[in-house]
Amino acid sequence: MTEKEVRLFGSWASAFSLRVEWALKLKGIEYEFVNEDIPFNKSEELLRLNPVTKKIPVLVHNSKPLPESLVIIEYIDDTWTEGYLIMPKDPYEMAQARFWAKFAEDKCIPATFGVFLKEGEAQQKMLQEAREAFKTLEQALGSKNFFGGDQIGYLDLAIGWYAFWIPIYEEIESVSIVDNKNAPLLKAWFSKILDVDMIKTSLPPRDKVYEFSKHLQPHWRNASPLK
Repeated sequence: MTEKEVRLFGSWASAFSLRVEWALKLKGIEYEFVNEDIPFNKSEELLRLNPVTKKIPVLVHNSKPLPESLVIIEYIDDTWTEGYLIMPKDPYEMAQARFWAKFAEDKCIPATFGVFLKEGEAQQKMLQEAREAFKTLEQALGSKNFFGGDQIGYLDLAIGWYAFWIPIYEEIESVSIVDNKNAPLLKAWFSKILDVDMIKTSLPPRDKVYEFSKHLQPHWRNASPLK
């Protein structure tokens, strides 16, 4: 398979396309990154490639498009089987990784965005939900350095952006979502994963993400954040 036939439609400020970039880099796959101007100026090519949800990221491999970041990560691991293994080999551990990724998608992400997008009592309700969700997520980490064990794996890629984006949302809203009191293991993992070279060298400039998030906050309050 020709690596040059890999294109990723994403956005410089998207945590969801960043997930896919991490997977591609772990596998050593060369790819072309197509930056989409979301949420207002999506290209016609993106809409053609993903007519169902019209969202990023979309991976195009050998002219075949594939949307949804977590689906793409598994596709990458299944397609390029040489080298770094993203998914666990053991079927039970693989199922566990998928379970916790789904938990994070269903519980942690909506609550986190809720804290960022809501105000007053509604925000406080979402803040409590977020703290409870992240405390539960710690169960998947336990005493390990990473969710993947001694090295980052599927779940680390799925939620690694939390370590970068959540502190930004906390600063904007002057709240504490993940801290040493309610989720000390997860807070420590934040530091560990941001210290991984491949992770930290792939992150967008923090000040730009801060300003981008602040700028789009009013829009996002009336529309779901894009994946």
